[in-house]
Amino acid sequence: MSKVAIAADSNSGITRHSAKKMGVHILPMTFFVNDKQYFEEVDISQKDFYKLIANSKANVATSQPSPTELTDFWRKLLKEYDEVVYIPMSSGLSSSCMTASMMAKDFGGRVHVVNNQRISVTQYQSVKDAVKMAERGYSGRHIKEKLEKDKLESSIYIMVNDLKYLKKGGRVTAAGALIANVMNLKPVLQIQGDKLDAYAKCRGIKSAKETMIAAMHRDFDGRFKEYVDNKQMSLLYAYSDMPSSEVDQWKKEIEKAFPGFKIRGAELSLSIGCHIGPGSLAIACSKITE
Repeated sequence: MSKVAIAADSNSGITRHSAKKMGVHILPMTFFVNDKQYFEEVDISQKDFYKLIANSKANVATSQPSPTELTDFWRKLLKEYDEVVYIPMSSGLSSSCMTASMMAKDFGGRVHVVNNQRISVTQYQSVKDAVKMAERGYSGRHIKEKLEKDKLESSIYIMVNDLKYLKKGGRVTAAGALIANVMNLKPVLQIQGDKLDAYAKCRGIKSAKETMIAAMHRDFDGRFKEYVDNKQMSLLYAYSDMPSSEVDQWKKEIEKAFPGFKIRGAELSLSIGCHIGPGSLAIACSKITE
């Protein structure tokens, strides 16, 4: 039986501490603030990051791992393991997945790059599922096939608190961001498979929360009903730079709306925070791959 390493990038929101407990391996994502390079959770904290980008003149950009960083990461793992299953962020949101897939061809079938359209807490769920499959003795190829078979079986809704960060990334005009902030509009975005789209414009946080919960109810009562009935669906939430009291309140609201679910939450990775800024909330679900 092959010894399989499960690995992902830090877009999964899995911290180094959590990775150690889970028995997985995390490659830190790279980003730049005012042209200075940082590696997530290596040389900057969540708190310090949001202080940096709060400056309206701060220039923030993300970058995928270099081919050398990626291959060195895999080679180190292959000294201890027979195979590596690497689960990067969705190919629809970054080119890093396609780059990894090309680089894996040089490893003689020992590195399996999973393209299952996940990010943040849904990516975490895939990592968790992969660990369980590896423990059961599944090969790296089999784990990849199982995860990719379920690639469209997840959903994320995200409330953006301040549009100036989307404006910097070119996803909304300066005028649009100004009008939305003056009118206290909170856009809700959705990620379905490999696409990030606008979902709704809500007046205030309360309305945005209600909209996201209603959207998840529609998913659970519609396209995911079979998985929900068979207890094959995980329910998740995420946030960026929010007071713990507000995060706890969001969790309680989700628990009330979806009784009986064990809910897991995590702070959004900094590479995502670059684009949506602080004060964001999300609700997500992902089919449990077995």
